[in-house]
Amino acid sequence: MSTDPLTAGPQDYERMMGMVTGFWVTQTVRAAALFNLADHLASGTDTPDAVAAAEDLDLDATRRLMRTCASLGLMTSEDGGARYRATSLLSCLAQDDPNSLRGFAISQTAPGHWLPWGLFPDAVRSGEHRIKAAHAEETIFDYFALHLDEAGLFTESMGNLSRAAAQDVAAVLDTAGVGLAFDVGGAGGEVIRALMKANPDLRGGVFDLPHIVPDAEAAAKADGLGDRFTTVGGDFFEDVPPADLYVLKYILHDWADADCVGILKNCRASLRAGGRVVVIDLLVPEIGVPGLAPLMDMAMLDMTGGRERDTAEFDALFAAAGLRRTKITPAGAFAVIETVPV
Repeated sequence: MSTDPLTAGPQDYERMMGMVTGFWVTQTVRAAALFNLADHLASGTDTPDAVAAAEDLDLDATRRLMRTCASLGLMTSEDGGARYRATSLLSCLAQDDPNSLRGFAISQTAPGHWLPWGLFPDAVRSGEHRIKAAHAEETIFDYFALHLDEAGLFTESMGNLSRAAAQDVAAVLDTAGVGLAFDVGGAGGEVIRALMKANPDLRGGVFDLPHIVPDAEAAAKADGLGDRFTTVGGDFFEDVPPADLYVLKYILHDWADADCVGILKNCRASLRAGGRVVVIDLLVPEIGVPGLAPLMDMAMLDMTGGRERDTAEFDALFAAAGLRRTKITPAGAFAVIETVPV
């Protein structure tokens, strides 16, 4: 096997330049989302002058921002930048688009998430997340409790990630005969609300931190589910309310193994006879396979001390918590992992 060093070619140079300057794109997208460019163009506010006036922005900077957004494929202009039209890609930043990532774009680039990434090499050196170093709080969730504006954006961002997945989950997760299901750490409750829409007999709710659950209540009422929906504020490290089904969507990846086992044990302890604990998460693919999971693993290293896991790692958590995996079903980018008590 040759050990001669490889020389970078022009394509490698261009690809690496895109990687290195990726955060320029990230913050440009943040500005497009924050200043509601998708919604403005959709409503006919389509000139830099009108957008600048509507958002109280510098006119020259707005012209430059919109020109750059056009170079990224977010919008087009046929008259030299006098007016712009949105592309379908920009619609991902519209507030009401079913595939919106507006909340995710803003929350991931806000100080809570953005500043720790500047310390990412230290996370690799130490193996410990950088939240305390960046914000003097023990966890990102402690930070959100003190910054409710960002907490709201984070809830919106989780809704962004869950909305499309929720429909996929509802299509594959059988809730027939389930009396009460709780979305544990469910934020706005996208998954449980999708399950309730698919099963009109299902009673459901969200169990999350007290400052989070009002968002779930409002969303359930807006969906016409208020009479079957409940919320409970609390801490899943202490206990969870009794139920027939627990859904943990994008929860375990936030935490180290010992914490995950504690959460799962609390679910098992409160689970009613014949019930299930369902984990919905990304699965780490084989080495070299591209996808969201390996990059999300780096985010968890930096932000939470958690990790993305493969099937064997999940099975080890379940066994330590007294659970047994019975089924794995793909649901979009996620895996729906069903478990029962041993």
